[in-house]
Amino acid sequence: MSAEQVGIDLRLLGPVRAWRDGAELVLGSARRTAVLCVLALHAGQRVSRDQLVSAVWGEDAPPSATGNIYTYVSTLRQMLEPARSRWTAGRLFSSGGGTYQLHLPPDSVDVLRFESLRETARRQRVAGHVDAELATMATALRLWRGEALAGVPGPFAERQRLRLAELRLATAERYAELLAGSGRHEEATRLLRELTPDRPHPEDLRAGPAAAPPESDRPTSRSVVTGGGTRPGGVPSEPAGGPATPTGGVPAAGPGSRTRTGTALLGRDAVLRRLRRSVTEVAAGRGGHILVEGPAGIGKTALLTAALRTAPDGCRVGWAVGDEVARDVPLGTLRDCVESALGAGPDHPTVAALAAASVPAGRPDDAHLTGPADPDGTDRADADAAERAVELVRRAAAEGPLVLVVDDLHWADPTTLRVWATLGGQAAELPLLLVAAARSGSGPVAGRSAAEVVTLGPLDSGSAGALVRAVAPQPPEPQELARILADADGHPEYLRQLALSAGDPFPAAGLVAAVGAHLAYPEDTRQVLRAVAFLSAYEVRAPGTQPAGCTVAEVAAATGHHLDDLARMLAPVRAAGILAPGDRLRFRHRVVVRTLCGSTPAALRVALCRRYAERLAAAGTAPERVVALTLAGEVPVDDCFGGWLAEHVERVAEVAPQIAVAALAHAHAQHALDPARRLTLTAWLARLLLGADRNAAAEAGWVAARTADPELAGEMRWIAAHSHERRGDFETAAEIAHTALRERRIGPQWIDRLRALLGRIRPSLPGNPTQPHLSRSGLVGEARPDLP
Repeated sequence: MSAEQVGIDLRLLGPVRAWRDGAELVLGSARRTAVLCVLALHAGQRVSRDQLVSAVWGEDAPPSATGNIYTYVSTLRQMLEPARSRWTAGRLFSSGGGTYQLHLPPDSVDVLRFESLRETARRQRVAGHVDAELATMATALRLWRGEALAGVPGPFAERQRLRLAELRLATAERYAELLAGSGRHEEATRLLRELTPDRPHPEDLRAGPAAAPPESDRPTSRSVVTGGGTRPGGVPSEPAGGPATPTGGVPAAGPGSRTRTGTALLGRDAVLRRLRRSVTEVAAGRGGHILVEGPAGIGKTALLTAALRTAPDGCRVGWAVGDEVARDVPLGTLRDCVESALGAGPDHPTVAALAAASVPAGRPDDAHLTGPADPDGTDRADADAAERAVELVRRAAAEGPLVLVVDDLHWADPTTLRVWATLGGQAAELPLLLVAAARSGSGPVAGRSAAEVVTLGPLDSGSAGALVRAVAPQPPEPQELARILADADGHPEYLRQLALSAGDPFPAAGLVAAVGAHLAYPEDTRQVLRAVAFLSAYEVRAPGTQPAGCTVAEVAAATGHHLDDLARMLAPVRAAGILAPGDRLRFRHRVVVRTLCGSTPAALRVALCRRYAERLAAAGTAPERVVALTLAGEVPVDDCFGGWLAEHVERVAEVAPQIAVAALAHAHAQHALDPARRLTLTAWLARLLLGADRNAAAEAGWVAARTADPELAGEMRWIAAHSHERRGDFETAAEIAHTALRERRIGPQWIDRLRALLGRIRPSLPGNPTQPHLSRSGLVGEARPDLP
């Protein structure tokens, strides 16, 4: 019986409650409820016992925590599937390999419904369906019944409460703006005051709905503010529907602006001063042309917002955001920007003239797609439209200082780009300031050669650390802070998302969304990037075990792509700075590797890594690289792979002993593996542990108890005894040696080595350890005829 058939309803947006087929369930203890919440919020994903312990108790887990998890899970399984017998597999609640998984459709959990409704509203906003978005937002807010996961203990629940509270507030703010836009001002104000009684609220929400999503949500969105112009894309960490936009199109500081915008600008003081100075200069009649470049999420939008939020009296500021949809509308981006600057609607003479310029008289609206071209390939009609638009903007600037700002300029329509390039060369002689932002590697940008280019790079370590400490719900421990800084490498958006989810064993939704937006490439390119992540993952997990990243040849072997095709697919990724420079393919930010791997469903991850490993092995790739890939994907060791590992373990142990130890330990834990193969691999594990000066007693003892080979038994007994000797546990070492010598199941060389070990440790044994009267035959039991 599936979850759909059962009819499970879990409500977490308030005190946690659950229903099965319409009957409410008694959830019991708070920690059992916490376990249910973790599994529900990761429905369809495998969650290990260790992850559950960490989620419910954190670092202070008692010794009984693992046993408690068994009990909680058993009770929950019986509660959710009471008709299932003990020996049949569960369809709603499954387990295996030390992991547990809830099989629930998203509609069964109110948190997932809430997040789905938010995404639906975002799509409606992009499409301009205001009424539909208003209804969707109302439906989403009705799901709430109080504080999310109220009363549920544990660090996971606490982080989810904070995350969901922020999403609820962002949703309510957006809903209030929509209400105000439809004239329901009192209802909007009452809603905000009920949710945030201690926070100041804008007295006037008449500016209309501000519809810009965060930078990480673009390039598929466009933000137009009714009655107030075009709003710049929000601060990267700001959820869609932030503070209202005042007339003139520049976002005003609103609730949360100190933590959101302020932290986004850490380390950007010099650039911020330069942009603000440019506004002062244009107010004095000296124009300019500035282009801000940088990778996605680096803080371009936040910088423009902070620098250009305010302008001197008489200086008009207009905003627009380029997107894929607007690329097909001639002069569409420029019209949005000018309309915003003038604070007017489409009937304003200049705006209307720009609209007329984009479609010449007697020419159909789509004629720009097939119009006659000049000998150089330029569409003559588009060139004429661009010339008229340049003149219109020059006239507008002559009437008073004008600042035009375009975010994501690389997505603007071609005619706007032509106008922007022309105006950029003329701006210095006018009271006109052009400021644009574009992603690194997005191709040629209009007027770049004439612009003052500002490149935003990663934050320095001091600013990065300050950002993390400012954003994190709790001050991170030094070790956690160091990991965050290493993973994000100065990238503000990644730093912020990692700080918000510090300590969470699962990739946070915000982090997954940010990485996904930054890797918004065609499907075949995304598949290649995922392969690069899997091939890089073990080194990210265990730095120094192998070279960082992977080779192009390895990716070609794993994915089956030709080298030329890989070069084509990865060229824009390299240009955008997502991959670090160098011969090896390596993500610039380690957090991308962790997120891509951690957010891939376990079953898919295992299947992909198994397939990649088989292809790499067939191509003759170095065995240690193949083994590292299987470890990264947590691929089970079956008899086929176990046989391959047994053939190559000596080579792997020689060049990458840490990888060999991890793989052998993984194989030892596979109970379904052929016993003889498992014995061989565990013996190798014991040898390598001893060579690494680690305790090998358990593994060696396990092999010694099962092998019939006297030589292997002797070797394992000696390894076990020697491991205890190294740790100073001389009594246990002596006991193992005496037992092995008495049993007569070991080869001669190991008898000698065990006797030598006893000789070394006798002075350290309690009582009368030397026993000088005891003969050699007494040491080994009855004398053997082959011994002197």
